[in-house]
Amino acid sequence: MKSFNIHYKNEDGAVIVVVLLILVLITLSGVAAVNTSISEKQIAAGDHFQKIAFYASEAARGYVQGSPLLYGPDNVVLDAGLYYPNNANPAEVFLLSPTQSFNGEVVYTGFSNAPRDSGYEAGTFKAHKYKMSCDGNGPRNIRSQVESGFYRIGF
Repeated sequence: MKSFNIHYKNEDGAVIVVVLLILVLITLSGVAAVNTSISEKQIAAGDHFQKIAFYASEAARGYVQGSPLLYGPDNVVLDAGLYYPNNANPAEVFLLSPTQSFNGEVVYTGFSNAPRDSGYEAGTFKAHKYKMSCDGNGPRNIRSQVESGFYRIGF
């Protein structure tokens, strides 16, 4: 049996090549980690600002619910914007904070009999139906819109 002994001559640069390859791999994984963290931060900020805009539009919904003059007996013209008392501007924007505001619109959509189990006599009372569109504005011009319907009981 013959044995072969292979001897490389001039192996002085092999360690440097291996160390450079390991350094390149570590650098690439570091760059990938930084890019991932930047992307995650941008996603989290966008989600936060979207929630701020959504909460502003929810505040508009609460404002309408707390302002019965916006959907009172004067506001029963089909598919028309509502009568605003005291010449209030329907496009008025309400500021909640320097970066958060809301505005909205309420439209009368018609009437029907009072809903079952509402406690009102079906032939005597009507359910006046309204559609409400609430716009919330947040930081970086992010907007959110909430649409909902509601009714009030009347004659």
